[in-house]
Amino acid sequence: QVQLVESGGGLVQPGGSLRLSCAASGFIFSFTSMGWYRQAPGKQRELVATITSGGTTIYADSVKGRFTISRDNAKNTVYLQLNSLKPEDTAVYYCKANRVPPSWDNYWGQGTQVTVSS
Repeated sequence: QVQLVESGGGLVQPGGSLRLSCAASGFIFSFTSMGWYRQAPGKQRELVATITSGGTTIYADSVKGRFTISRDNAKNTVYLQLNSLKPEDTAVYYCKANRVPPSWDNYWGQGTQVTVSS
């Protein structure tokens, strides 16, 4: 079955960096568009970044120039590099696999907490 397991979250000071990882299994990763989303307390889940199977990336305006999404198809893993972190980046970060065949459903990981605080 499809599994997405995030890791790499934690507590970091403003201006610091983290790298999140999402290990995928149960589907053909290299053919699948992947994304990172986040949800802060009391707010709706929002898109952070996506990467297509061909490597095309899209970022939310709030993270452009600070975050970088990438993928390693040999390791079935998608990454999110978070630099110049701000307190408003505090949220649970979720990995998403988009339109996975044969059901063409979307799948989510369990999330990893990122807290930016001094």
